[in-house]
Amino acid sequence: MLITCGDALIDFVPTRNTDGREAVMPAVGGSCLNVAIGMARLGAPTGFVGGISTDLFGQMIADHATASNVELALATSSDHQTTLAFVRIVAGESHYAFYDAETATRNWTYRRGTIPFATVEAVHVGSTTLVNDQGAAETKALIADARALSTISFDPNCRPNLVKDKPAYLARMAEFADSADLIKMSDVDFAYLFGDEPYHQRAGTLLARGASLVVVTRGNSGAIAWHAGAGQIEVAAPKAEVADTIGAGDSFQAALLFALHKQGRLARQQLKDIGADELRRALSFAANCAGLTCTRPGADPPWSHEINWS
Repeated sequence: MLITCGDALIDFVPTRNTDGREAVMPAVGGSCLNVAIGMARLGAPTGFVGGISTDLFGQMIADHATASNVELALATSSDHQTTLAFVRIVAGESHYAFYDAETATRNWTYRRGTIPFATVEAVHVGSTTLVNDQGAAETKALIADARALSTISFDPNCRPNLVKDKPAYLARMAEFADSADLIKMSDVDFAYLFGDEPYHQRAGTLLARGASLVVVTRGNSGAIAWHAGAGQIEVAAPKAEVADTIGAGDSFQAALLFALHKQGRLARQQLKDIGADELRRALSFAANCAGLTCTRPGADPPWSHEINWS
């Protein structure tokens, strides 16, 4: 099984009403849940670990995840409210306003001994859960138990408007990067974390500190990856009629993990040994999945019947 640990929420995505005025539409989201849904829809056995509310929005989340074949037995139900995020698109980038006080995601705690890591090939973490102290601490505890047996995937998916102490946040993201085998971030995330540092320079540092694969996605400019053995690989973004970019990075992450899983290259040693051709194929598939996600509103990653892996 592949599992993700982190946020599950409702995005209120921008739309227009019949009079042409601005409106919003609720859509299930949350970066880590999106990654789980993306992997499950492509056909990987997938579970989600995190807090899901029993309220109206939490039921929407549970129904959506179940309909996408995500296993929720490892999730924690509570009567805390669901995190809500309102989205606006500015210059092609999604900007978020979060309502996340005392929510099911915020109050999630890791239940030690409940996850059979011997059967878990990879654990993906990241995003808003890691901003607050409790979420970060609980996720670190999960990684500590998982790392001996499972590959660790990490996407910071930064949300600067939630960060109150940037130096502390940067130090925390560095800790999570040091525990990860696979690190993926957008160019916007990279700029927030590392400023004007050249991509290849930071990638070299991350590889030297223990990561096997570092990927930077760049929207319409495609993605670049660095691997100690396979070297630097760049793939193009597909041409697409963009509805919005919500969930595109999560779809890329999900498809990359799925492709590595299908190639038998997701386990830690196999990921270290991957060849350039295999890695390029996985990255191209991920870019195509992200492109398809951009053609429809909200975080709506593709199903296996919509995009060809084989």
